[in-house]
Amino acid sequence: MIVRSTDYIKSLVNEIIKLPNETEWIEFKHNNEDPQMIGEYISALSNSAALNGKTNGYIIWGVDDTTHEILGTTFTPSSAKKGGEALENWILRLLEPKIDFKFYEIEIDEKSIVLLEIAPAYRHPVTFSGTEYIRLGSHKKKLKELAEKERELWRIFDKVPFEKQIAVDNIDASEVLGYLEYTKYFELLNIPLPENRNAILEALIADNMVNKLDNAKYAITNLGAILFAKDLSKFNNLKRKAIRVIQYKDNTKFQTTKEIVGNKGYAVGFEGLIEYINNMLPSNEVIKQAFRENKTMYPELSIREVVANAIIHQDFFATGSSVMIEIFSNRFEVTNPGTPLVDTERFLDSPPKSRNEAIASFMRRIGICEERGSGVDKIVIQTELYQLPAPIFETNGDHTVAILFAHKELKDMDKADKIRACYLHASLRYIQHDYMTNTSLRERFNIDVKNRSMVSKIINDAIEANKIAIYDENVGTKARTYIPSWAR
Repeated sequence: MIVRSTDYIKSLVNEIIKLPNETEWIEFKHNNEDPQMIGEYISALSNSAALNGKTNGYIIWGVDDTTHEILGTTFTPSSAKKGGEALENWILRLLEPKIDFKFYEIEIDEKSIVLLEIAPAYRHPVTFSGTEYIRLGSHKKKLKELAEKERELWRIFDKVPFEKQIAVDNIDASEVLGYLEYTKYFELLNIPLPENRNAILEALIADNMVNKLDNAKYAITNLGAILFAKDLSKFNNLKRKAIRVIQYKDNTKFQTTKEIVGNKGYAVGFEGLIEYINNMLPSNEVIKQAFRENKTMYPELSIREVVANAIIHQDFFATGSSVMIEIFSNRFEVTNPGTPLVDTERFLDSPPKSRNEAIASFMRRIGICEERGSGVDKIVIQTELYQLPAPIFETNGDHTVAILFAHKELKDMDKADKIRACYLHASLRYIQHDYMTNTSLRERFNIDVKNRSMVSKIINDAIEANKIAIYDENVGTKARTYIPSWAR
Protein backbone atom coordinates (compact mmCIF):
# COMPACT_ATOMS: atom_id res chain seq x y z
CA MET A 1 0.00 0.00 0.00
CA ILE A 2 1.32 3.42 -0.95
CA VAL A 3 0.15 6.95 -0.23
CA ARG A 4 -2.41 7.77 -2.93
CA SER A 5 -2.99 11.08 -4.66
CA THR A 6 -6.30 12.91 -4.19
CA ASP A 7 -7.16 12.38 -7.86
CA TYR A 8 -6.55 8.66 -7.50
CA ILE A 9 -8.80 8.43 -4.42
CA LYS A 10 -11.59 10.37 -6.16
CA SER A 11 -11.46 8.09 -9.18
CA LEU A 12 -11.38 5.03 -6.93
CA VAL A 13 -14.46 6.16 -5.00
CA ASN A 14 -16.31 6.91 -8.25
CA GLU A 15 -15.49 3.42 -9.53
CA ILE A 16 -16.49 1.68 -6.31
CA ILE A 17 -19.90 3.40 -6.06
CA LYS A 18 -20.74 2.07 -9.54
CA LEU A 19 -20.84 -1.45 -8.09
CA PRO A 20 -24.40 -2.76 -7.75
CA ASN A 21 -23.96 -4.02 -4.17
CA GLU A 22 -21.59 -4.04 -1.24
CA THR A 23 -19.03 -6.79 -1.67
CA GLU A 24 -17.22 -8.86 0.92
CA TRP A 25 -14.28 -6.44 0.78
CA ILE A 26 -16.14 -3.10 0.48
CA GLU A 27 -18.40 -1.40 3.06
CA PHE A 28 -20.37 1.86 2.79
CA LYS A 29 -21.20 4.08 5.77
CA HIS A 30 -22.86 7.46 6.19
CA ASN A 31 -21.77 8.91 9.53
CA ASN A 32 -21.17 5.89 11.74
CA GLU A 33 -17.79 6.58 13.33
CA ASP A 34 -17.87 4.20 16.29
CA PRO A 35 -14.20 3.19 16.87
CA GLN A 36 -15.06 -0.36 17.89
CA MET A 37 -17.10 -0.82 14.73
CA ILE A 38 -14.28 0.53 12.57
CA GLY A 39 -11.75 -1.81 14.16
CA GLU A 40 -13.99 -4.83 13.66
CA TYR A 41 -14.59 -3.92 10.03
CA ILE A 42 -10.84 -3.52 9.41
CA SER A 43 -10.40 -7.11 10.61
CA ALA A 44 -13.36 -8.37 8.56
CA LEU A 45 -12.46 -6.57 5.33
CA SER A 46 -8.76 -7.41 5.59
CA ASN A 47 -9.55 -11.10 6.00
CA SER A 48 -12.16 -10.99 3.23
CA ALA A 49 -9.80 -9.20 0.85
CA ALA A 50 -7.26 -12.01 1.36
CA LEU A 51 -9.95 -14.66 0.92
CA ASN A 52 -11.13 -13.10 -2.36
CA GLY A 53 -7.67 -12.37 -3.74
CA LYS A 54 -8.10 -8.59 -3.59
CA THR A 55 -5.22 -6.17 -3.14
CA ASN A 56 -7.16 -4.07 -0.61
CA GLY A 57 -10.41 -3.78 1.32
CA TYR A 58 -12.30 -0.48 1.64
CA ILE A 59 -14.75 1.43 3.83
CA ILE A 60 -16.29 4.59 2.38
CA TRP A 61 -18.07 7.14 4.56
CA GLY A 62 -20.55 9.56 3.02
CA VAL A 63 -22.23 7.09 0.66
CA ASP A 64 -25.66 5.50 1.05
CA ASP A 65 -25.17 1.76 1.46
CA THR A 66 -28.21 0.90 -0.70
CA THR A 67 -28.30 3.48 -3.52
CA HIS A 68 -24.60 4.41 -3.38
CA GLU A 69 -25.65 8.03 -3.62
CA ILE A 70 -23.00 10.48 -2.39
CA LEU A 71 -24.40 12.06 0.77
CA GLY A 72 -21.32 13.48 2.45
CA THR A 73 -20.18 12.72 6.01
CA THR A 74 -19.34 14.52 9.22
CA PHE A 75 -16.70 11.89 10.10
CA THR A 76 -13.17 13.33 10.24
CA PRO A 77 -10.70 10.56 11.19
CA SER A 78 -7.74 12.96 11.36
CA SER A 79 -9.23 14.58 14.47
CA ALA A 80 -11.18 11.59 15.86
CA LYS A 81 -10.14 10.20 19.23
CA LYS A 82 -10.95 7.27 21.47
CA GLY A 83 -10.46 7.94 25.17
CA GLY A 84 -8.10 10.81 24.43
CA GLU A 85 -5.99 8.69 22.05
CA ALA A 86 -5.84 9.38 18.31
CA LEU A 87 -8.24 7.03 16.51
CA GLU A 88 -5.62 5.51 14.18
CA ASN A 89 -3.24 4.79 17.06
CA TRP A 90 -6.02 3.24 19.14
CA ILE A 91 -7.11 0.95 16.29
CA LEU A 92 -3.53 -0.03 15.39
CA ARG A 93 -2.79 -0.94 19.00
CA LEU A 94 -5.66 -3.46 19.04
CA LEU A 95 -4.94 -5.02 15.66
CA GLU A 96 -2.88 -8.20 15.37
CA PRO A 97 -0.93 -8.35 13.17
CA LYS A 98 -0.56 -4.63 12.69
CA ILE A 99 -1.55 -4.47 9.04
CA ASP A 100 -1.42 -1.26 7.04
CA PHE A 101 -4.52 0.88 6.72
CA LYS A 102 -4.95 4.54 5.77
CA PHE A 103 -7.75 7.10 5.93
CA TYR A 104 -8.21 9.59 3.07
CA GLU A 105 -10.41 12.68 3.49
CA ILE A 106 -11.54 14.20 0.19
CA GLU A 107 -14.40 16.16 -1.36
CA ILE A 108 -16.58 15.01 -4.26
CA ASP A 109 -19.26 17.34 -5.57
CA GLU A 110 -18.51 19.63 -2.60
CA LYS A 111 -19.39 16.84 -0.16
CA SER A 112 -16.97 15.36 2.38
CA ILE A 113 -16.02 11.75 1.72
CA VAL A 114 -13.71 9.47 3.74
CA LEU A 115 -12.12 6.36 2.25
CA LEU A 116 -10.32 3.82 4.42
CA GLU A 117 -7.93 1.59 2.47
CA ILE A 118 -7.08 -1.70 4.23
CA ALA A 119 -4.27 -4.12 3.36
CA PRO A 120 -5.26 -7.78 3.00
CA ALA A 121 -4.43 -10.27 5.75
CA TYR A 122 -1.29 -12.34 5.36
CA ARG A 123 0.08 -15.42 7.10
CA HIS A 124 -2.81 -15.56 9.59
CA PRO A 125 -6.21 -13.88 10.10
CA VAL A 126 -6.33 -10.31 11.38
CA THR A 127 -7.86 -9.90 14.82
CA PHE A 128 -9.24 -6.79 16.46
CA SER A 129 -9.25 -6.73 20.25
CA GLY A 130 -8.54 -10.47 20.21
CA THR A 131 -11.36 -11.47 17.84
CA GLU A 132 -11.18 -12.41 14.15
CA TYR A 133 -13.92 -11.12 11.85
CA ILE A 134 -14.97 -11.89 8.26
CA ARG A 135 -17.64 -10.77 5.82
CA LEU A 136 -20.44 -13.12 4.78
CA GLY A 137 -22.22 -11.36 1.96
CA SER A 138 -22.78 -7.85 3.34
CA HIS A 139 -22.74 -8.95 6.98
CA LYS A 140 -19.82 -8.87 9.42
CA LYS A 141 -19.40 -12.12 11.35
CA LYS A 142 -16.97 -13.64 13.80
CA LEU A 143 -14.64 -15.93 11.83
CA LYS A 144 -14.92 -18.71 14.42
CA GLU A 145 -18.63 -18.98 13.62
CA LEU A 146 -17.86 -19.82 9.98
CA ALA A 147 -15.62 -22.88 10.07
CA GLU A 148 -15.49 -23.41 6.30
CA LYS A 149 -14.52 -19.77 5.67
CA GLU A 150 -11.79 -20.09 8.29
CA ARG A 151 -10.39 -23.25 6.69
CA GLU A 152 -10.48 -21.62 3.25
CA LEU A 153 -8.68 -18.54 4.56
CA TRP A 154 -5.90 -20.66 6.07
CA ARG A 155 -5.53 -22.49 2.75
CA ILE A 156 -5.02 -19.11 1.08
CA PHE A 157 -2.29 -18.17 3.55
CA ASP A 158 -0.51 -21.46 2.90
CA LYS A 159 -0.46 -20.79 -0.85
CA VAL A 160 0.74 -17.20 -1.14
CA PRO A 161 4.35 -16.51 -0.04
CA PHE A 162 5.49 -13.02 0.84
CA GLU A 163 7.36 -12.53 -2.43
CA LYS A 164 4.24 -13.04 -4.56
CA GLN A 165 2.11 -10.59 -2.64
CA ILE A 166 1.56 -7.15 -4.12
CA ALA A 167 3.51 -4.09 -2.99
CA VAL A 168 1.73 -1.60 -5.26
CA ASP A 169 -0.93 -2.18 -7.90
CA ASN A 170 -2.91 -0.52 -10.67
CA ILE A 171 -0.04 1.60 -12.00
CA ASP A 172 1.04 2.25 -15.57
CA ALA A 173 4.29 1.25 -17.24
CA SER A 174 6.09 4.53 -16.59
CA GLU A 175 5.21 4.35 -12.90
CA VAL A 176 6.66 0.82 -12.67
CA LEU A 177 9.98 2.06 -14.00
CA GLY A 178 9.77 5.06 -11.68
CA TYR A 179 9.54 2.82 -8.63
CA LEU A 180 12.25 0.30 -9.56
CA GLU A 181 15.99 0.48 -10.34
CA TYR A 182 15.34 -1.56 -13.47
CA THR A 183 18.75 -0.86 -15.06
CA LYS A 184 20.41 -2.44 -12.02
CA TYR A 185 18.33 -5.61 -12.57
CA PHE A 186 19.96 -6.16 -15.97
CA GLU A 187 23.39 -5.08 -14.75
CA LEU A 188 23.44 -7.54 -11.85
CA LEU A 189 22.37 -10.38 -14.14
CA ASN A 190 24.91 -9.38 -16.83
CA ILE A 191 22.11 -9.01 -19.38
CA PRO A 192 22.08 -6.19 -21.96
CA LEU A 193 19.51 -3.51 -21.20
CA PRO A 194 16.60 -3.86 -23.68
CA GLU A 195 16.11 -1.00 -26.06
CA ASN A 196 12.42 -0.41 -25.33
CA ARG A 197 10.13 -0.20 -22.33
CA ASN A 198 7.95 -3.18 -23.27
CA ALA A 199 10.96 -5.50 -23.39
CA ILE A 200 12.11 -4.23 -19.98
CA LEU A 201 8.68 -4.91 -18.49
CA GLU A 202 8.50 -8.36 -20.11
CA ALA A 203 11.80 -9.32 -18.43
CA LEU A 204 10.59 -8.09 -15.02
CA ILE A 205 7.29 -9.93 -15.48
CA ALA A 206 9.08 -13.15 -16.43
CA ASP A 207 11.10 -12.94 -13.20
CA ASN A 208 7.99 -12.30 -11.07
CA MET A 209 9.13 -8.80 -10.16
CA VAL A 210 6.07 -7.28 -11.85
CA ASN A 211 2.60 -8.57 -12.76
CA LYS A 212 0.51 -7.39 -15.70
CA LEU A 213 -3.14 -6.85 -14.73
CA ASP A 214 -6.27 -7.58 -16.68
CA ASN A 215 -6.93 -3.86 -17.15
CA ALA A 216 -3.56 -3.50 -18.96
CA LYS A 217 -1.99 -1.84 -15.93
CA TYR A 218 0.71 -3.30 -13.69
CA ALA A 219 1.45 -4.38 -10.13
CA ILE A 220 4.86 -4.58 -8.48
CA THR A 221 5.31 -7.68 -6.33
CA ASN A 222 6.99 -7.66 -2.95
CA LEU A 223 9.86 -9.53 -4.62
CA GLY A 224 10.43 -6.74 -7.13
CA ALA A 225 10.06 -3.99 -4.54
CA ILE A 226 12.21 -5.47 -1.78
CA LEU A 227 15.05 -6.22 -4.21
CA PHE A 228 14.94 -3.27 -6.62
CA ALA A 229 13.09 -0.37 -4.99
CA LYS A 230 14.59 3.03 -5.64
CA ASP A 231 13.14 4.02 -2.27
CA LEU A 232 11.48 1.48 0.06
CA SER A 233 9.72 4.29 1.92
CA LYS A 234 7.51 4.72 -1.17
CA PHE A 235 6.01 1.30 -0.45
CA ASN A 236 3.87 1.65 2.63
CA ASN A 237 3.94 -2.04 3.59
CA LEU A 238 7.72 -2.36 3.04
CA LYS A 239 9.13 0.87 4.41
CA ARG A 240 9.73 -0.75 7.82
CA LYS A 241 11.89 -3.39 6.11
CA ALA A 242 14.66 -0.92 5.31
CA ILE A 243 17.99 -2.00 6.86
CA ARG A 244 19.27 0.05 9.80
CA VAL A 245 22.95 0.52 10.64
CA ILE A 246 23.86 1.92 14.05
CA GLN A 247 27.35 2.64 15.39
CA TYR A 248 27.92 3.09 19.12
CA LYS A 249 30.73 4.89 20.89
CA ASP A 250 31.79 1.91 23.00
CA ASN A 251 30.62 -1.57 24.05
CA THR A 252 27.19 -0.35 25.18
CA LYS A 253 24.15 1.22 23.54
CA PHE A 254 24.39 4.29 25.73
CA GLN A 255 25.77 6.66 23.08
CA THR A 256 25.12 6.45 19.33
CA THR A 257 27.67 8.02 17.00
CA LYS A 258 26.05 7.24 13.64
CA GLU A 259 22.74 5.85 12.45
CA ILE A 260 21.39 5.44 8.93
CA VAL A 261 18.46 3.68 7.27
CA GLY A 262 19.17 2.25 3.84
CA ASN A 263 16.07 2.78 1.73
CA LYS A 264 17.27 1.09 -1.45
CA GLY A 265 16.11 -2.40 -2.40
CA TYR A 266 18.32 -5.16 -1.07
CA ALA A 267 19.82 -6.24 -4.40
CA VAL A 268 20.41 -2.64 -5.48
CA GLY A 269 21.92 -1.51 -2.20
CA PHE A 270 23.87 -4.55 -0.98
CA GLU A 271 27.33 -3.62 -2.23
CA GLY A 272 26.93 -0.03 -1.04
CA LEU A 273 25.78 -1.29 2.35
CA ILE A 274 28.84 -3.53 2.75
CA GLU A 275 31.15 -0.71 1.68
CA TYR A 276 29.51 1.65 4.17
CA ILE A 277 29.88 -0.88 6.99
CA ASN A 278 33.54 -1.56 6.19
CA ASN A 279 34.29 2.16 6.15
CA MET A 280 32.79 2.44 9.64
CA LEU A 281 34.78 -0.45 11.09
CA PRO A 282 38.03 0.46 12.84
CA SER A 283 41.28 -1.19 11.86
CA ASN A 284 42.82 -3.66 14.24
CA GLU A 285 46.15 -5.47 14.44
CA VAL A 286 45.34 -9.15 14.06
CA ILE A 287 47.37 -12.35 13.98
CA LYS A 288 46.99 -14.18 10.69
CA GLN A 289 48.80 -17.49 10.50
CA ALA A 290 51.69 -16.34 12.69
CA PHE A 291 52.19 -12.83 11.28
CA ARG A 292 50.60 -9.52 12.11
CA GLU A 293 48.66 -7.30 9.73
CA ASN A 294 46.75 -4.07 10.09
CA LYS A 295 43.31 -5.15 8.93
CA THR A 296 39.74 -4.09 9.42
CA MET A 297 38.42 -5.52 12.63
CA TYR A 298 36.47 -8.25 10.84
CA PRO A 299 37.13 -10.10 7.56
CA GLU A 300 34.99 -8.60 4.79
CA LEU A 301 33.78 -12.04 3.74
CA SER A 302 32.37 -12.62 7.24
CA ILE A 303 30.58 -9.27 7.13
CA ARG A 304 29.07 -10.06 3.73
CA GLU A 305 27.87 -13.50 4.78
CA VAL A 306 26.35 -12.50 8.10
CA VAL A 307 24.49 -9.56 6.52
CA ALA A 308 23.31 -11.61 3.53
CA ASN A 309 22.03 -14.37 5.83
CA ALA A 310 20.04 -11.89 7.90
CA ILE A 311 18.45 -10.38 4.79
CA ILE A 312 17.54 -13.72 3.23
CA HIS A 313 16.27 -15.52 6.32
CA GLN A 314 14.27 -12.72 7.98
CA ASP A 315 10.57 -13.13 8.64
CA PHE A 316 8.94 -10.46 6.47
CA PHE A 317 5.60 -11.05 8.16
CA ALA A 318 6.98 -9.84 11.50
CA THR A 319 5.58 -6.33 11.82
CA GLY A 320 7.45 -3.21 12.84
CA SER A 321 10.98 -4.62 12.60
CA SER A 322 13.73 -5.08 10.05
CA VAL A 323 17.34 -6.20 9.77
CA MET A 324 19.42 -4.16 12.21
CA ILE A 325 23.22 -3.93 12.08
CA GLU A 326 24.94 -2.67 15.24
CA ILE A 327 28.62 -1.81 15.45
CA PHE A 328 30.20 -1.70 18.91
CA SER A 329 33.83 -1.11 19.78
CA ASN A 330 34.34 -4.82 20.49
CA ARG A 331 31.72 -6.62 18.42
CA PHE A 332 29.49 -6.58 15.32
CA GLU A 333 25.86 -7.65 15.76
CA VAL A 334 23.24 -8.38 13.10
CA THR A 335 19.65 -8.97 14.17
CA ASN A 336 16.84 -10.09 11.89
CA PRO A 337 13.15 -10.60 12.66
CA GLY A 338 12.04 -14.21 12.93
CA THR A 339 13.33 -17.30 14.69
CA PRO A 340 15.50 -19.62 12.55
CA LEU A 341 14.10 -22.70 10.83
CA VAL A 342 16.98 -24.81 12.21
CA ASP A 343 18.60 -24.90 15.65
CA THR A 344 21.25 -22.20 16.02
CA GLU A 345 23.63 -24.87 17.32
CA ARG A 346 23.33 -26.63 13.96
CA PHE A 347 23.77 -23.64 11.63
CA LEU A 348 27.14 -24.96 10.51
CA ASP A 349 26.09 -28.43 9.37
CA SER A 350 22.36 -28.16 8.55
CA PRO A 351 21.24 -27.72 4.93
CA PRO A 352 20.07 -24.14 4.45
CA LYS A 353 16.33 -23.48 4.74
CA SER A 354 14.78 -20.19 3.76
CA ARG A 355 11.38 -18.68 4.39
CA ASN A 356 11.91 -16.53 1.32
CA GLU A 357 13.10 -18.88 -1.37
CA ALA A 358 12.45 -16.50 -4.28
CA ILE A 359 14.56 -13.79 -2.62
CA ALA A 360 17.26 -16.31 -1.68
CA SER A 361 17.29 -17.73 -5.20
CA PHE A 362 17.74 -14.34 -6.83
CA MET A 363 20.47 -13.34 -4.37
CA ARG A 364 22.28 -16.53 -5.34
CA ARG A 365 21.91 -15.71 -9.03
CA ILE A 366 23.66 -12.38 -8.57
CA GLY A 367 26.40 -13.86 -6.37
CA ILE A 368 25.45 -12.36 -3.01
CA CYS A 369 25.10 -15.82 -1.51
CA GLU A 370 25.75 -19.38 -2.71
CA GLU A 371 23.39 -22.23 -3.47
CA ARG A 372 25.48 -24.86 -1.73
CA GLY A 373 25.61 -23.56 1.84
CA SER A 374 24.38 -21.18 4.46
CA GLY A 375 27.54 -19.08 4.61
CA VAL A 376 28.11 -19.92 8.28
CA ASP A 377 30.97 -22.23 7.30
CA LYS A 378 32.70 -19.27 5.63
CA ILE A 379 32.19 -17.12 8.73
CA VAL A 380 33.74 -19.79 10.98
CA ILE A 381 36.63 -20.40 8.56
CA GLN A 382 37.42 -16.68 8.46
CA THR A 383 37.19 -16.49 12.26
CA GLU A 384 39.76 -19.26 12.59
CA LEU A 385 42.02 -17.87 9.87
CA TYR A 386 42.17 -14.51 11.65
CA GLN A 387 42.18 -16.20 15.07
CA LEU A 388 39.22 -14.20 16.34
CA PRO A 389 36.86 -15.28 19.10
CA ALA A 390 34.19 -17.65 17.84
CA PRO A 391 30.95 -16.04 16.60
CA ILE A 392 27.65 -16.42 18.42
CA PHE A 393 24.39 -17.40 16.73
CA GLU A 394 21.39 -17.20 19.01
CA THR A 395 17.72 -16.33 19.27
CA ASN A 396 16.41 -13.37 21.24
CA GLY A 397 12.65 -13.54 21.56
CA ASP A 398 11.27 -13.53 18.02
CA HIS A 399 14.59 -12.48 16.48
CA THR A 400 17.80 -14.17 15.36
CA VAL A 401 21.12 -12.60 16.32
CA ALA A 402 24.60 -13.18 14.87
CA ILE A 403 27.58 -11.69 16.71
CA LEU A 404 31.15 -11.34 15.45
CA PHE A 405 33.85 -10.38 17.93
CA ALA A 406 36.94 -8.23 17.57
CA HIS A 407 40.36 -9.76 18.18
CA LYS A 408 40.97 -10.91 21.72
CA GLU A 409 44.01 -12.61 23.20
CA LEU A 410 43.44 -16.14 24.46
CA LYS A 411 44.16 -15.02 28.02
CA ASP A 412 41.29 -12.54 27.73
CA MET A 413 38.76 -15.10 26.51
CA ASP A 414 36.44 -16.55 29.11
CA LYS A 415 35.52 -20.23 29.43
CA ALA A 416 32.39 -19.84 27.28
CA ASP A 417 34.43 -18.23 24.48
CA LYS A 418 36.88 -21.13 24.44
CA ILE A 419 34.19 -23.84 24.54
CA ARG A 420 32.27 -22.18 21.73
CA ALA A 421 35.40 -21.94 19.59
CA CYS A 422 36.23 -25.59 20.30
CA TYR A 423 32.71 -26.71 19.35
CA LEU A 424 32.67 -24.76 16.09
CA HIS A 425 36.16 -25.98 15.22
CA ALA A 426 35.10 -29.60 15.77
CA SER A 427 31.92 -29.02 13.72
CA LEU A 428 33.82 -27.38 10.88
CA ARG A 429 36.37 -30.21 10.74
CA TYR A 430 33.56 -32.78 10.80
CA ILE A 431 31.65 -31.31 7.84
CA GLN A 432 34.98 -31.25 5.99
CA HIS A 433 35.22 -35.03 6.62
CA ASP A 434 38.00 -34.62 9.16
CA TYR A 435 38.34 -34.72 12.95
CA MET A 436 39.44 -32.22 15.53
CA THR A 437 42.67 -33.05 17.34
CA ASN A 438 44.64 -31.41 20.10
CA THR A 439 47.03 -30.16 17.41
CA SER A 440 44.33 -28.70 15.15
CA LEU A 441 42.74 -26.84 18.07
CA ARG A 442 46.17 -25.63 19.26
CA GLU A 443 46.77 -24.16 15.80
CA ARG A 444 43.30 -22.63 15.80
CA PHE A 445 44.18 -20.72 19.00
CA ASN A 446 47.84 -20.17 17.99
CA ILE A 447 49.04 -21.85 21.19
CA ASP A 448 52.68 -22.88 21.37
CA VAL A 449 53.24 -26.65 21.36
CA LYS A 450 54.79 -26.51 24.82
CA ASN A 451 51.44 -25.24 26.14
CA ARG A 452 49.36 -28.07 24.72
CA SER A 453 48.00 -28.75 28.21
CA MET A 454 46.02 -25.51 27.83
CA VAL A 455 44.33 -27.05 24.79
CA SER A 456 43.59 -30.25 26.70
CA LYS A 457 41.84 -28.17 29.34
CA ILE A 458 39.64 -26.49 26.70
CA ILE A 459 38.81 -29.89 25.16
CA ASN A 460 37.87 -31.35 28.56
CA ASP A 461 35.65 -28.34 29.30
CA ALA A 462 33.90 -28.76 25.95
CA ILE A 463 33.35 -32.48 26.59
CA GLU A 464 31.95 -31.70 30.03
CA ALA A 465 29.60 -29.12 28.47
CA ASN A 466 28.41 -31.83 26.03
CA LYS A 467 29.54 -29.82 23.02
CA ILE A 468 32.06 -32.34 21.68
CA ALA A 469 32.77 -36.03 22.16
CA ILE A 470 35.74 -38.40 21.82
CA TYR A 471 35.49 -40.20 18.48
CA ASP A 472 37.17 -43.43 19.64
CA GLU A 473 37.62 -44.12 23.35
CA ASN A 474 40.05 -46.98 22.63
CA VAL A 475 42.68 -44.65 21.17
CA GLY A 476 45.38 -43.25 23.44
CA THR A 477 45.07 -39.70 24.76
CA LYS A 478 47.72 -38.18 22.47
CA ALA A 479 46.18 -39.69 19.33
CA ARG A 480 42.55 -38.97 20.19
CA THR A 481 40.24 -37.28 17.75
CA TYR A 482 37.02 -35.41 18.55
CA ILE A 483 33.66 -34.78 16.90
CA PRO A 484 30.74 -32.49 17.72
CA SER A 485 28.35 -34.12 20.18
CA TRP A 486 25.52 -34.22 17.62
CA ALA A 487 27.64 -36.47 15.37
CA ARG A 488 27.75 -39.36 17.86
